[in-house]
Amino acid sequence: MIIRLGYVAMSMTVQNASPSRTMTATTFNKLMDREAAIRKLERLGAENIHNTLRLLRHNRAHDIMVFRISSKLIPLIGHEMLEEWDPIPTLAAEFEELGHYAKQHGMRVSFHPDHFTVLSTPKEDVLRKSIQDLDRHDAMLNAMGLGKEAMCNIHVGGSYGDKEKASKRFIHNFRELRPEIQQRITLENDDKTFNALDTLEIAEEVGVPMVLDIHHHAVNNNGEDARELWPRIRQTWLRHEDGESGPEETHLPPKIHVSSPRSDTDPRSHADYVEIGPLLSFLRVIAPTTPSLDIMIEAKKKDDALFRLMEDFKEQEGVSVLNQASIQL
Repeated sequence: MIIRLGYVAMSMTVQNASPSRTMTATTFNKLMDREAAIRKLERLGAENIHNTLRLLRHNRAHDIMVFRISSKLIPLIGHEMLEEWDPIPTLAAEFEELGHYAKQHGMRVSFHPDHFTVLSTPKEDVLRKSIQDLDRHDAMLNAMGLGKEAMCNIHVGGSYGDKEKASKRFIHNFRELRPEIQQRITLENDDKTFNALDTLEIAEEVGVPMVLDIHHHAVNNNGEDARELWPRIRQTWLRHEDGESGPEETHLPPKIHVSSPRSDTDPRSHADYVEIGPLLSFLRVIAPTTPSLDIMIEAKKKDDALFRLMEDFKEQEGVSVLNQASIQL
């Protein structure tokens, strides 16, 4: 099994390269000239996209081919006081340059819209805003010139007192999305409500790939073993590969998320680094049936955690290091 490691949004190594510089709504409202304030937001967006490109260049220098782009590239996009504002065309050149670099170097990039983007909600206004957020993420990926291999990972959402009804709402609302949005989505189990089995059953029902978060599974399960669920989880990716998605059909390795608990008293929060033991145990079991796998590291120390995990892998029996961010098991 060939395994590629990636990390989330920001680097601990590259200085002054935040991809999510922002402006608060309060500050925006204090600016007397609304048009000038909007131009400032667009300049911040351009800077964030440029810094993301700097991170991709850093990644290439370290053989990192898997990366999650910040969803906060454009400050205040989607805010209720700016509902008519669409900065994506204005930033078309910046987005195109970013996407061209990712494609040119074969990088797998993705988004993870925040926890306010939920399709299981019973509230129409929340659903409307969630769909709008997914539309914006799709528009940004389209502006980058990226096909459906660039995906948006989401959680099912809350149960709102009845998990079965919430599941049915998610399925109904998902099927109401534009097909272009449906093809962008992966589903991830969460750490409190929809566990791995719940999420897997929904992913199978709506026909999308599932991203297994093994940390979330450890703190939210009903006794299921992630290793025993893996054949079905992997099948969601095979189904995606074999689907009739037209000329943009992609062949993506399954993806999992990894992190470690911050402490025994705070098991849900993410630690700075990843403990190799539980991860390697899982990987050894799935290796015989999984030719390739991408791992998104969600540790607090970002790329530093990736580099440390690679050092830990070097010391493990049966692990071959392929480059600075890939191994073979």
